[in-house]
Amino acid sequence: MIRPFSTICVIGLGTTGSALAALLAAHGYRVDGVECDAHSLLRGRSAVAAAIDALGLPDAAEVEALRRVNLTTSTSLFSRADLVIEAVPEQLPQKVEVLRQADSLCPAATVFATTTTALPVTEIASRSGRMTRTVGLHLCHPGQLSDGSVVEVVLPPVTDHRVRSEIDNLVRSLGKSPVAVADHPGLLGAGLYLGYLNSAAAMYAQAYASRDDIDAALIHGCGLRVGPLTQLDVMGLDVVLDSLRVLAERTGDEWYAPAGILSRMVDAGLLGRKSGRGFYQYDNDEDPPREPDDGATARQVTKVGVVGAGTMAAGIAEVFARAGYPTAVAARTDERATTTLSTVEKSLSRAVHRGKLVGEDMDRAMARLSGAGELGALHDCDLVIEAVTEELTVKRSVFAELDKLTRSGTVLATTTSSLPVLQIATATARPEDVVAMHFFNPAPVMKLVEVAHTPLTSDDVVATALAVTRSLGRCPVRCGDRTGFIVNALLFPYLNRAVNLAQRLHVGLDVVDSVMTGAYGHPVGPFQLLDMVGLDVSLAIQERLHETCHDPGLAPAEYLSDFVAAGYLGRKSGRGFRVHQPA
Repeated sequence: MIRPFSTICVIGLGTTGSALAALLAAHGYRVDGVECDAHSLLRGRSAVAAAIDALGLPDAAEVEALRRVNLTTSTSLFSRADLVIEAVPEQLPQKVEVLRQADSLCPAATVFATTTTALPVTEIASRSGRMTRTVGLHLCHPGQLSDGSVVEVVLPPVTDHRVRSEIDNLVRSLGKSPVAVADHPGLLGAGLYLGYLNSAAAMYAQAYASRDDIDAALIHGCGLRVGPLTQLDVMGLDVVLDSLRVLAERTGDEWYAPAGILSRMVDAGLLGRKSGRGFYQYDNDEDPPREPDDGATARQVTKVGVVGAGTMAAGIAEVFARAGYPTAVAARTDERATTTLSTVEKSLSRAVHRGKLVGEDMDRAMARLSGAGELGALHDCDLVIEAVTEELTVKRSVFAELDKLTRSGTVLATTTSSLPVLQIATATARPEDVVAMHFFNPAPVMKLVEVAHTPLTSDDVVATALAVTRSLGRCPVRCGDRTGFIVNALLFPYLNRAVNLAQRLHVGLDVVDSVMTGAYGHPVGPFQLLDMVGLDVSLAIQERLHETCHDPGLAPAEYLSDFVAAGYLGRKSGRGFRVHQPA
């Protein structure tokens, strides 16, 4: 592959600049790193060394990469640069100033690149003096640049076509794929990702859920490698804060208004991993301890009941039976209960066929299961989990009946994630015994269970739900009673905004998906995920979030509503944002 640049100058060696310098040097480029003063240079030297070490190179290659980096406070080295990359803080005057200085010293053929996330690349290009030779170059996840395979490239309308080719070749030489995106605040992926991170920080600041539970929920519920609060620490809270402030100013969108906790932490010098402390502490190699539970004693659970006959009820019953619990399934009729048990048996048979379960274990699990067409069959259960249709009147009716039929001390759990748990609990005379246990679909596969409590839920009931979940080999996370709990409250606004963004910018769905998977580490893109969840289900969740929070920014995307109205529901209907084989 043609290497278009021999010497690259990186201005600013903070989180982004040091990571870029390390990546370029590791791929054979000579790098001049420039800082404004001796103190910043010393800090930058440590940051570049740490970034090279984080790439995991063999010892000899790491030494060679370090040798390729020359660090200085002198701007005279601009004169030998083929490419100048500015990586200074997200402030327009500062970015323009350093590039104008470079313009006065660099050869006419030198290309400029800005790492801005929120500022207009076209304006930076015009004010820098090199309108046709300036591009935006956004590698997400500073500090984790070895992970991403996609780079967002912003090309102003008058960019020289040879510059486009050279930048594309540079990106490919780093083992990554360039994706051209519009000159829009937040580009394509960064705007979606930063809003999601900001929402997670706000959720933590409200004491709605613990630091560990928020991160665990997104890891186990969405398949992310890193939780949002850990990711904020990796990126640098100061870097994220600067970008959010500019995005909020440029767009007027409250989603980007920085959570107050970010400002307070940055003011206190808690910048994340680079300062040794952010949401987590990094002064040793040990993982920080989880925040403790409240120490309440769990109630004993020896028999479990499941109410419902759908996919979720069958999945939950399978999970409990495989974990050794005698499990009774109650449906509206004996026939529906028998069908549910048959669904469990088919699922277990598939597990045996795939080598994930032995036949004897399947037989033992099925022996623990029983089914009945009335709720009275659950009278001797210690824990009953309701998994009926997501309608408040239906759930309240079920809980009112369970209140009369089950014995005192039985824990009553709902699987809702979008309805008010308190309104379900008050259908009983013992709301202190009611909790939410939100299993994710498919329940036999997904490890996350959100345990949501109301102000009336007893501590020992919460402790029981947490302990039982752990006994299933699942990961429980604890949170309060709010629409969407943790995962859906953070996930669906992001998905909804992805739809709005694609509609507004006329961006291909594949482009959005490839940026979020290839650059930001999501296991699937937003449109792939919406089709998997079901567009009708996604719309219903988004409508409840909008109704509950009264936030205009949560109004369901027009495309989402239109697709559902047309019967395009995703994989299950054979057509959603993409065409699928019918389920």
